[in-house]
Amino acid sequence: MLVHGNEPTGLAVAQNIMKKYADGSLPRSMLLFIGNVKAAAEGKRRLDGQPDYNRIWLEGRIDNESDIHLEIAALLHEMARRPLFASIDIHNNTGINPHYACINRLEPAFLNLARRFSRTVIYFVRPSGVQSKAFSHLCPAVTLECGKVGDEYGIQRATAFVDEILNSDAIAQAPVADEDIDLFHTTAVVKVPDSISLSFDGGPANIRFFQGIESLNFEEIPAHTTLAQLENGVTAPLLVMDEDGENITGDIFSVEYGALRNNKPLIPSMLTLDEKVIRQDCLCYVMERYRIAMGEKFTTDDKPVWTTGGSG
Repeated sequence: MLVHGNEPTGLAVAQNIMKKYADGSLPRSMLLFIGNVKAAAEGKRRLDGQPDYNRIWLEGRIDNESDIHLEIAALLHEMARRPLFASIDIHNNTGINPHYACINRLEPAFLNLARRFSRTVIYFVRPSGVQSKAFSHLCPAVTLECGKVGDEYGIQRATAFVDEILNSDAIAQAPVADEDIDLFHTTAVVKVPDSISLSFDGGPANIRFFQGIESLNFEEIPAHTTLAQLENGVTAPLLVMDEDGENITGDIFSVEYGALRNNKPLIPSMLTLDEKVIRQDCLCYVMERYRIAMGEKFTTDDKPVWTTGGSG
């Protein structure tokens, strides 16, 4: 919970569960990771100078190792010793998105776990360093995206999910049919360079997105749709990186007569109007509809973090 300090739904869910089982009748052990409390105290995703607490769960990819990186390595080393049942990471969105689940493996247990929360499921392998991906080496792991902060239905839905898992004897291992799930695959991340200013209300900026653009999350945007107007001389307003870290901006977007357009049909997720989040993370992700039979893609650096570090 509070891996991102401005996403309090996980805390609310933990409080609900503890209230329900205040008499000590908790069906199974529950370990709680309490994340960025300093950022939470200020209602921020992270404080300036802090790492993103949902990007620190991989060892050996850190430019400036800090105490929190060492603590995470030690935590994972300890978790690898335990017979874990499931890992649940609970988040909020800053943009308009449905409630959905995210997984990092396409194995039946992961798919069955995710669809118990939502029929809408996203499979991704990037960004690296997320909590769910680290725990996917230890047990079925899922991330729950529960709508905007204050979405009471999202809180209740996540609470019911956690309670259901606590009371489950097992997670189904049966294959999931494509028709029983709406599966998406995250293929790229869209960032705004620091040198580019932006607006969503028509105000002066290098890139002026049309109002209401966040309503396009999980919608298929037809090719050659105009998404924004650009100031004269702005030719590279966005940066798009694929799963392998390759720059594919030109494949996704083009600038024509002062307008930003998508070159192919596009399904975004997590589009947000929050500039602070955009600067700290991204504008959105790009997805494609996916079939389970397409298989899982692993990368060569996708090794468990606890094999190279951690403390006893």
